[in-house]
Amino acid sequence: MTHTYKVTGMTCQYCKASVKEGLEHLEHVKSASVNLEAEEAEIDMEQHIEVSTLQEAISKKYQISKKSDFKDTSSANLQEQSKFQQLFPLFLIFGYITGASVLLNSTSWELDSFMFDFMGLFYIVFSFFKFLDYKGFPDSFRMYDPLAKVLPAYGWAYPFIETALGLMFLLRFEIDVALVATIVILGITSIGVTRSLFSKKVIKCACLGTALNLPMTEATFIENTIMLVMAVWMLFF
Repeated sequence: MTHTYKVTGMTCQYCKASVKEGLEHLEHVKSASVNLEAEEAEIDMEQHIEVSTLQEAISKKYQISKKSDFKDTSSANLQEQSKFQQLFPLFLIFGYITGASVLLNSTSWELDSFMFDFMGLFYIVFSFFKFLDYKGFPDSFRMYDPLAKVLPAYGWAYPFIETALGLMFLLRFEIDVALVATIVILGITSIGVTRSLFSKKVIKCACLGTALNLPMTEATFIENTIMLVMAVWMLFF
């Protein structure tokens, strides 16, 4: 017997593969196919399996339900609310980084020092989230970063590169090298982000690793642009 279920929370090919693998490891499941775009899983099973059992077989960040139990909340207002809720962690982190940078320079304010601290904290915080799921990050990252697609090892090295750049900015070590690296690295990523936005594919943003379910939106482009503008300003002006 074959049943189709609704699966929410999937945002990339890694998610799709993870759900498929989890379902196919269940007893009495012959095969499972997962459609990322439709958010569906078609399961061929020898006997009926409870939804609760299916849920236990996959990660908690995915939710599986009977299609009849799934409510479609696709109105414009709810979509905007959902987008804001999904991006709220990103906005909150930017607020904390900005506040911390201001406090670090509150006694003797210098714009250059503020920007170095902001960029350093940005890299350290964002690399931390990538390390939370170090194994899952490269698969999500290569979905849109051009260099990671061609050179998979780059995806594995990226969190370490961010950490190194963050320390360089905070310690004021080889600042020019760090600025050039920022322009090159984030420039490449921005190309991939722009392509993904125009293609309108459902891709998960890996800027905060895979720990948080952030959609690839204009906010991701803005985030990279802020860092690129800072780097160009500090290097050439």
